[in-house]
Amino acid sequence: MYELAEPFSINIPDSQLVDLKNRLRNSRIPIQVDNSDWSYGTDANYICELVDYWLEEYDWRAQEDMLNNVLPQYTLEIDGRKIHYAHVMSESPKNLTIVLTHGWPGSFLEFYKVARRLTHPEEFGGDKDQAFNIICPSMTGYGWSEPLLESGCDVRKVAERQVKLLRALDIERYGVQGGDWGGIVSPHMALLAPESIVGVHLNMCSTKSTDDPEEARAQGVATGPSSISVEYDREQKGYAVIQGLKPDQLSFALNDSPLGLAAWIIQCFHMWGDIGDDLESRFTKDELITNILIYWFTQSMPSAIRLYCESMRANTFGPAGMYVKTPTAVALFKDVSKPKKEWAEKEYNIARWTEMPSGGHFAALEEPKLLADDVREFFVNLQV
Repeated sequence: MYELAEPFSINIPDSQLVDLKNRLRNSRIPIQVDNSDWSYGTDANYICELVDYWLEEYDWRAQEDMLNNVLPQYTLEIDGRKIHYAHVMSESPKNLTIVLTHGWPGSFLEFYKVARRLTHPEEFGGDKDQAFNIICPSMTGYGWSEPLLESGCDVRKVAERQVKLLRALDIERYGVQGGDWGGIVSPHMALLAPESIVGVHLNMCSTKSTDDPEEARAQGVATGPSSISVEYDREQKGYAVIQGLKPDQLSFALNDSPLGLAAWIIQCFHMWGDIGDDLESRFTKDELITNILIYWFTQSMPSAIRLYCESMRANTFGPAGMYVKTPTAVALFKDVSKPKKEWAEKEYNIARWTEMPSGGHFAALEEPKLLADDVREFFVNLQV
C-alpha cells in the first residue's frame, strides 16, 4: 500500500515569509522588571536578540531545504485526514523500522540529528549491520498532520492513528520510541499493536509516584499520580494548566503573533533543556526558530495544545493505565519526570534502564549520539 503515500516537500509561499517579517518588525516587546532574566518567564533581552537574528540572518529557505533533504517526507490519508511523516531509509528495506514520536513544543525536526545515526551508523563509526529504517510522524494536529475536526483526539487516538499509518505502509514489525507526548504515545501504540511492536524505547517515562513523602523527597518528585519533579510541580506547569483547561482561549494569541508563539515555546526549551545558564549551549537559534515556524506556517499550535485538554478529559494524560508487556527501555535524561526503576516496573516490562550523564527533555537535539546509541543497542539486542 506504499503507493497511497504522497511525497511531500515543505515549500512555504514567499507571501507568508513577507507577512512573517512584517509581523516581527511590528512586534511589541513587553516591559519587564529590572534584572528579571527568566525568573518571570521568557527573557525580553533574549527575545530581542532572537528577533534581530530572525530578521537579519535567519534563512528559512536553507532550513526548508535541510528538512526536505535530511528527513524525506510524505503524507498519507488515515480516516479522511492526512498524517505527515518523515521516512528515512537504510540501505535495506528489510531492516527493522523504528517509529520516533516527538512531543510538545517540539516537532519532527527534533530527530534531524538522530535519523541518519540510526539508518547509516557506519558514517558515525558504528556497525553497518546495525542499521534501522526510521519513521518520524508529525502527531495528529501537529505540523503538517491535519487535526481531527471533531473533539476527542486524545493521546490514545494519536497512537491509534500512528498504528494505522504503519499498517497502511505494510510495515508489520517495528519498534517505537519517544519522549514527552511521544513517551506516552509509544506505550499506547504497543498496547494497540502488541503483535507488531517488538520494543518500546522511552526518553521520558511516565509513571505513578509514591505516597510516601520521604521517598518522594529523596527522589525529588511530588507524591501522587505522577512522578514529576518538584520544580515542575511548583514552578513550571502553568502552561499545562491553561492548555489542559481552556486551550482555545490561548490559541488566538499564539496563532496570531509569531513573537508570542516564540516566547511561549522558548520558555519550555529554557526550563527543560540541560542548558546550565546558556540556552544556546544546547540549541542553536536556527533550531529554535525553525521549530517555532513549523507551528507558525501550519497554524497548528491551536490543535497541538488541544491535545492537553482532550487527554485530561479522557484521563489518558500519564501512564497508559494498563501494563505494557512489550520489552521497554528507559533512557533517563534530566527531565520533568524522575521515576524510580521500581515504579516503572509496575507499568512496563523494563528490559533496559540507562541513566544518562547529560542532556535534558529534548534528548534527540541535545544528545543525539547518546540517544541514538541507546536506541540502537536496545533494538539490536531484541533481534539477537
